[in-house]
Amino acid sequence: MKAVVQRVIDASVTVDGVLKGAVASGLLVYLGVARDDTTHDADWLIEKIPHLRIFDDENGKMNLSLLDIIVNQQKEVVNDSGVNHENGVVNTIRPLTEAQRARRSRGFLKLLNSLRVLRASNRRLHRASVRVSSSPASPIGVLAVSQFTLLGDARKGRRPTWDKAAPPEKARELYLYFIEKMSAKVPCSSGEFQAHMKVSYTNDGPVTILLDSRE
Repeated sequence: MKAVVQRVIDASVTVDGVLKGAVASGLLVYLGVARDDTTHDADWLIEKIPHLRIFDDENGKMNLSLLDIIVNQQKEVVNDSGVNHENGVVNTIRPLTEAQRARRSRGFLKLLNSLRVLRASNRRLHRASVRVSSSPASPIGVLAVSQFTLLGDARKGRRPTWDKAAPPEKARELYLYFIEKMSAKVPCSSGEFQAHMKVSYTNDGPVTILLDSRE
């Protein structure tokens, strides 16, 4: 089983103008299934991909995995709620003064108005092009897209052959298996199997890793 793993700050896949899957950041994974692949090949990728240390740490060195990024984000959210991880207690919340309440209220109204303008602008942009499905984008995670062309052989002639690619029934089974098992580790969105998809993304770096379960 082959995979092209790209570090992205956004990625989405649409079919006939309908959004099928998206991540705001994380990893875009193109997945190709070979004839001889089994669940063991999928398991190898499922274990490898979220642990790849290809995200920057505080020193700008690629030293963090997708799992690290997700855990760090969760800690930030909890800390914002008033939890002190150093001593394991909730921080004391002090009552606001009248002046603080007034400043917070004015700041909140400015933020709310800005968000309203932004949402209205986004609605105008998307209404004409993409009909958004009911599935929201994962904030950080994996977007898995089936890609049988990874098994193409172009060594001879000018037209690639696809003899090494698994038949559709087997490829679909292992593709869905990959999504199910990956979703148990990290948020995982997906495209639509055997559909003509349009994939949009911003590669961050760029960082692109090639993986092959047989190598």
